[in-house]
Amino acid sequence: MIEFLQAVETTAVAGEAATSAALVTEEVTRMGLWELFLKGGWLMWPLLALGGVAVFIFVERYMAIRKASGINMNFMHRIRDYISDGKINAAIDLCRKTNTPIARMIEKGIGRIGRPMGDIQSAIENAANLEVSKLEDGLPILATIAGGAPMIGFLGTVIGMVQTFMDMSAAGGTVDLTLLAGGMYVAMVTTVGGLIVGIPAYFGYNYLVARIEKLVFQMEANSIAFMDILNQPVK
Repeated sequence: MIEFLQAVETTAVAGEAATSAALVTEEVTRMGLWELFLKGGWLMWPLLALGGVAVFIFVERYMAIRKASGINMNFMHRIRDYISDGKINAAIDLCRKTNTPIARMIEKGIGRIGRPMGDIQSAIENAANLEVSKLEDGLPILATIAGGAPMIGFLGTVIGMVQTFMDMSAAGGTVDLTLLAGGMYVAMVTTVGGLIVGIPAYFGYNYLVARIEKLVFQMEANSIAFMDILNQPVK
């Protein structure tokens, strides 16, 4: 009889535990994104701010790089014709109207025509370095967000787990599945938030870097083409 009562009691405890877990699962299912955000604690606000900054930097840099990459395919041909005809001012005006990193780089070279080739090459390289530096503005911040956001999320998880065990200790060490499961999913919210911010920032950073490298290659090609124009024999 005693064994039967113990079995009934064990079954009842297991049933209560299963019911508590089901209630927690149902609560999480009904909970919206905003409620989950608030459950993550105060660390979710820095993550939200970092996400906004990451989106702003990516969109702004993407538009700037896209604008810088757009250049007329006939640009260098017209520069060649102007220089061959001795129309230096017309070549400079064309560069200013084009208003791209490549055009500004070529303009520096045109302004040094008449000086030694080494001076012209140095002027072009210095102008190119300045243009690349402008294009990379903000990318270190984006890279920092990509690496820092998941770490902030993990910090929130650790804080949440510590708080969960403190609550369990305050409850006398009793393992309450409702308390344990609730604290764990709340703690994991910050990790999810950190990854949601960090992963797009990481891919966005690498995408922008690839676009800049492609533009740098174009600048180098146009620089070589310009130096070839200057080295052409006079007709």
